[in-house]
Amino acid sequence: ERGIESTILAVHSDGTWEELRAGPLDSQALKLDYERQRRESAGPVKTITAPGQMASHYSPGKPMDLEAQSAGTDTYHIGFGAIEGDLNLSRDGDLDEAAARLYDALHAAARDPRARIAVAPIPNDGIGRAINDRLQRAATPPD
Repeated sequence: ERGIESTILAVHSDGTWEELRAGPLDSQALKLDYERQRRESAGPVKTITAPGQMASHYSPGKPMDLEAQSAGTDTYHIGFGAIEGDLNLSRDGDLDEAAARLYDALHAAARDPRARIAVAPIPNDGIGRAINDRLQRAATPPD
């Protein structure tokens, strides 16, 4: 519904938390809810493992430039807000809309004959953190 995968937290045996993958839900709110439920149930804490944690993931198969205000002629530009690009994640700067359109945009960029992909800056607030996480993983060359 939100366009990108879930927020994933690891609860370690020593009681510490680690955000494994940013997602549409706020990790601090999830931690508070988990602690409340744990207090109410007094059950054991289990370690969580999750997919999508590799540094390189969701790759469109082309070099990517992030935080790009503009793009050259050999580059497919994914825009956001006032930065139009070839395809705009959200002309209104709506991060929920951008998240919902992210993978369609990456697939369109991968199909385009141009050699590179550039992505306009995305605010790193709320679900923007998850969008930027996915973009960073997509931009990381595979091992």
